[in-house]
Amino acid sequence: MTQLPILWTFRRCPYAMRARLAVASAGLTVELREIVLRDKPDAFLKTSASGTVPALRLADRVLDESLDIMIWALEQRDPQRLLEMPSEGWDLIAANDGPFKAALDHTKYATRYPELDTEAERTKAAAHLMALDQRLHGQRWLFGDRPTLTDLALLPFVRQFAHIDRAWFDAQDWPDLIGWLNRFLASDSFAGIMAKYPPWAKGAEPEIFGGALSPDLSPATPTSAG
Repeated sequence: MTQLPILWTFRRCPYAMRARLAVASAGLTVELREIVLRDKPDAFLKTSASGTVPALRLADRVLDESLDIMIWALEQRDPQRLLEMPSEGWDLIAANDGPFKAALDHTKYATRYPELDTEAERTKAAAHLMALDQRLHGQRWLFGDRPTLTDLALLPFVRQFAHIDRAWFDAQDWPDLIGWLNRFLASDSFAGIMAKYPPWAKGAEPEIFGGALSPDLSPATPTSAG
């Protein structure tokens, strides 16, 4: 029997979310190993050089960067043509993973950064999100009427920022951004990647993730931005 790829993950981590989204969108099957961040198993630490999730153990190598895992999965199979996107998509991902993620962390985990002005950091993150809202105006996804890799790569982080203070987030003047996020949160794809798995334990029955092609990220009917 062929050994399945092993995907080490943590349910709420946005990096792990986007890796699972890509695996599910490709219709691939992996052995999913959920970890507890405060008690990382030795088997995981021997897999991931960085000690961070996600980490994908393949037969010949390990991928422990979420974007590398996404690209690997979609290069195997890409029924939604998620890899077909303008080169600007990579710039948006770099901005998300760099300045926006830093401002997000400085806002969400403000007590870790007492030297920083929390409101100033939230303002930095908000400027990035306002630019996304402007891009989304008049269209359902970042590059038109269908999602791309960029949407999958950014949405888990926008969700994380929104959940810092959802009332504040929903009160901002970015209706298209809110609609984009809400469509994602209402999708079968999001529900599928957020199923709960017990933490991995040596000798436990393997948890299988994926297999069936994930439905499109869009709900069957459009939802309002509210």
